[in-house]
Amino acid sequence: MKRLLGYLLSPVFLLVFGLLLVVFHPVQMVCRLIGGYPLRKKSVDVLNFFLVYSLLIMGCRIRFRGFHLLPQGRPFIIVSNHQNTHDIPPIVWGFRKHHPKFVSKKELGKGIPSISYNLRHGGSALIDRKNGRQAIVEITKLGKHIEKEKYCASIFPEGTRSKTGLVKAFQPAGIASLLRAAPSALIVPFVIDGNSKLMEKGKFPLTFGTKLTYTVLPPIDPAGRDVKELTLEVENQIKAHLNQ
Repeated sequence: MKRLLGYLLSPVFLLVFGLLLVVFHPVQMVCRLIGGYPLRKKSVDVLNFFLVYSLLIMGCRIRFRGFHLLPQGRPFIIVSNHQNTHDIPPIVWGFRKHHPKFVSKKELGKGIPSISYNLRHGGSALIDRKNGRQAIVEITKLGKHIEKEKYCASIFPEGTRSKTGLVKAFQPAGIASLLRAAPSALIVPFVIDGNSKLMEKGKFPLTFGTKLTYTVLPPIDPAGRDVKELTLEVENQIKAHLNQ
């Protein structure tokens, strides 16, 4: 039955998901024109609320946990495992009070309604994976931005998505660049659990009835810590939470 529901409801979900992206693209543009960053951000928050909870169409059970642990009044860096494209909306919605920005590959900065526009105009770092110097410059700019505004930055140190859900080795370079530019930032481990099961068979059909859990683990003060050691600690905490 779950397999049949996956085939029947996946087209409905994908249609709703696509329409949300298309509809909110001009909404973002108008909000930016008449209200600048604050109004445009509110439109992005609303969009991502609908993107997250549109998964109820697929019978998903969605839980956000540990968000009461988030630091107040100082910047922080969200360090998360990466399973698929559905990882982004829960970060935008869950961390909305902290103005999350992303370290993202530059290819995502064009061609995707709403998402590309938000990446280009929301203060995120669009990096060229083949150009290490450019990547460091962009990540450093992002770090300075969150330090000044007391915002948060989100980074996936695995680099690429894990289709199986098994956490790959975390790379410390991006985290190190952010910490150099944002010395008062805390590290916030964030666990994404279930998104890989949602797309177990790829983009179609999605798996019906998947349990999706998004968990904030206790923040870590990186002051005086070796970044490689710190990165490994976060990786191991996330693996342990996922029973890996």
